[in-house]
Amino acid sequence: MIELDDVRQAAARLDGVAHRTPALSSRTLDERAGARVYLKAENLQRVGAFKFRGAYNAIASLSPAERDRGVAAVSSGNHAQAVALAARLLGTQATILMPEDAPANKLAATRGYGAEVIGFDRYAVQRDELLDELVTTRGLVAVHPYEDPRVQAGQGTLALELLEQAGPLDAVLVPIGGGGLISGVATAVKALAADTRVIGVQPQTGDDARRSLAAGHRVELPVPRTICDGQQAPIGENTWAVIHERVDDVVVASDAETVAAMVFAFERLKLVIEPSGACALAALLAGRVAIAPDMRIGVVITGGNVSPERFGELTDELRRAERSHP
Repeated sequence: MIELDDVRQAAARLDGVAHRTPALSSRTLDERAGARVYLKAENLQRVGAFKFRGAYNAIASLSPAERDRGVAAVSSGNHAQAVALAARLLGTQATILMPEDAPANKLAATRGYGAEVIGFDRYAVQRDELLDELVTTRGLVAVHPYEDPRVQAGQGTLALELLEQAGPLDAVLVPIGGGGLISGVATAVKALAADTRVIGVQPQTGDDARRSLAAGHRVELPVPRTICDGQQAPIGENTWAVIHERVDDVVVASDAETVAAMVFAFERLKLVIEPSGACALAALLAGRVAIAPDMRIGVVITGGNVSPERFGELTDELRRAERSHP
């Protein structure tokens, strides 16, 4: 497993390259949550998501010979964009496997950064097997979106910043997809502030991390049907080991709660957040996390890559549901 030194080394590589995103606060949010809340706004990171941290750290860690071979990744969008941009910045070529139903804006951005994109059906094939085949066939270097320790260490750098910006925290809420982000965050937080609770948040239909913690072993589920496309990956073997040791709890948020959090962030905080990025905020606003008076809570907003059309569709669906069930 990665350790604090790995995260600190990643921070040194990212210094001057990644954005130091703000930890935002809002009186309205504090009143709604019943706590002092700090939003780590990774929707303002390069490529619009935290994924740039891990992708850049992983590719920057490669030898010149490895970079000459080119890199490969599999992703529904944000890791894809991050690898594509990091590869361009570091002078190598990226080939990305993306689900055929990946958001069009994420697909366009990935190609715009110069990557070759290969589509696949996420519900019919095993994504990791496809990546292994691509790497073997073309001789590329894999940059796994969450199992790669260098990726995990890069993602953990946002926790270093959050603790500096917000000061002591009682809990940090972190969305979980494959588990790379929470592995990095939990590693940094538990090393620097052992009493701070690290709480993962998953879509209600894809709670493999929550079930795994309850069972004491890694539980595998089918690909969940959820609007949170960035959280449809299963937790990995490496990330499960970190989650099991360093994560205190995992809660869930429904798709409707996630859209409500997106709307709240847009209307009251002036933030554009994609569904996966709003999952942790959704759990907080929906009361899925136990809150005591005067608690200080960090919430990771993982990304903001949602198109205007998709944002409108989701909010329209929410309004219709509210009218039908007043």
